[in-house]
Amino acid sequence: MSAGVPGPGPAGATTVLVIAKEPLPGRVKTRLTPPFSPAEAARLARAALADTLHTVLALPAARRVVVLEGAPGPWLPPGIEVVKQGAGGLDERLAAAFGACTGPALLIGMDTPQITVADLAPALGPGAWDGCDAWFGPAADGGFWALGLAEPDPGLLRGVPMSVPETGAVQRARLTAAGLTVRDLPRLRDVDTAADAAEVAALAPDGRFAAELARTRGTAVR
Repeated sequence: MSAGVPGPGPAGATTVLVIAKEPLPGRVKTRLTPPFSPAEAARLARAALADTLHTVLALPAARRVVVLEGAPGPWLPPGIEVVKQGAGGLDERLAAAFGACTGPALLIGMDTPQITVADLAPALGPGAWDGCDAWFGPAADGGFWALGLAEPDPGLLRGVPMSVPETGAVQRARLTAAGLTVRDLPRLRDVDTAADAAEVAALAPDGRFAAELARTRGTAVR
């Protein structure tokens, strides 16, 4: 694993970060159990992560990096660098991921396997940072699924309460209070519950996540 996230390469290019956990039973997607077993939830998490990383590979990014808690596995495609997550709460880990970057960086989670290149294009296309200091992707549960910073500053994330209904509002307010010009990405749904999983799979029926959900439903009696 690399000691830190590399710089963005060509001037104006953006590093794309994916914050992720190794998809192990009992460690990921615990809110899916029940109705799913820990092993089933882990397989769904692995499929969601794989979908996300394959979308990242298609993005016009300078670097593509998974900031990982745990160890990489067969779900990691070639072309994705791996950096170990820092210590502390989620706010500290996100802050550390940005703090290791030089130049513009866009961070996304592993819980939105329905993301497309088009969803992220505004933050990565030509002129994405012209007159813009930050990109913010709100999540339907009140959190956020994406955060981009033209000048990564860990202090913009430290102390933001994570995994609560007001997470997104507090984080966005932190950006604007710092005087940053913020642009929004589409509002998306994270996969947290079984209902979320069904809705997200329907939005991306050809993805690995949808296929894994269909297999799980097909082999279980509920």
